[in-house]
Amino acid sequence: MPEKEPTVSYDAHATRRYERIHGEIFNPVEQQRLHDSLRRAVATIQTGSQPLTALDYGCGSGNLTRHLIDLGLQTVSADVSEHFLRLIEKDFSRSGLSSTLQINGADLSGVQDCHFDLVATYSVLHHVPDYLHIVAEMCRVVKPGGVVYIDHEATEAYYSRPAEYVEFLRKAQPRVNWRRYLRLLFDVPGYVHIVRRLLNPRYKREGDIHVWPDDHIEWDKIERVLTERGWEVVLKQDYLLCRSLYDPAVYSQYKDRCSDQRVLIARKRQDPHGL
Repeated sequence: MPEKEPTVSYDAHATRRYERIHGEIFNPVEQQRLHDSLRRAVATIQTGSQPLTALDYGCGSGNLTRHLIDLGLQTVSADVSEHFLRLIEKDFSRSGLSSTLQINGADLSGVQDCHFDLVATYSVLHHVPDYLHIVAEMCRVVKPGGVVYIDHEATEAYYSRPAEYVEFLRKAQPRVNWRRYLRLLFDVPGYVHIVRRLLNPRYKREGDIHVWPDDHIEWDKIERVLTERGWEVVLKQDYLLCRSLYDPAVYSQYKDRCSDQRVLIARKRQDPHGL
């Protein structure tokens, strides 16, 4: 796998616009699935701690943070972006369950061993150059009996495109997405990004590491990091992501027949030798 470039800041997108342009995340179907999955992750925690504490790694605008607080967890929202962290403070400080932590994107230095009951990350690992090291760091900062939650990362099916998945995409997506084209037409800063893309085919306007066919995360390696440290996989479930542009009827027809994303829940064994 080729070496990736360093992650850079998300500050340019640390606004409400982030949520508007990510309809594949901020839609009722995906939000309900996410909430149910997090509830299951919380239910598998065996630390005996009260109250439970959580780290939202790569919090962004607070997608996971919102759910974790709703579930009653004392939540530390961590991100490389000061803008996102200020947004978290504005939106969640009154809950009494929220604090923030600025991270460097390379490790969790400064966080004590065995500190959290739950570490959760959603649609983040493919932005991290050394994501396997970050998974190892997550393992380090979780208490025995605690849980790591990894969600919304593409599976091999997303890249290999099985026939049924291709059939679903053909039926579910509009032939012409007029809203998208009109938005792009009047997106003046977008023309600058087009020029930069022509100069560097791997450039993405969000300015971070994105999934490409030759550098996407490898789930088997993530599981190896966990199992080598004595962790047990509690849940590994593939699902079909519900994007806002999909025809709802077609999505309902195919959601149990094909998949393109995965959620994984793993628990740290109580045996101190499995740390």
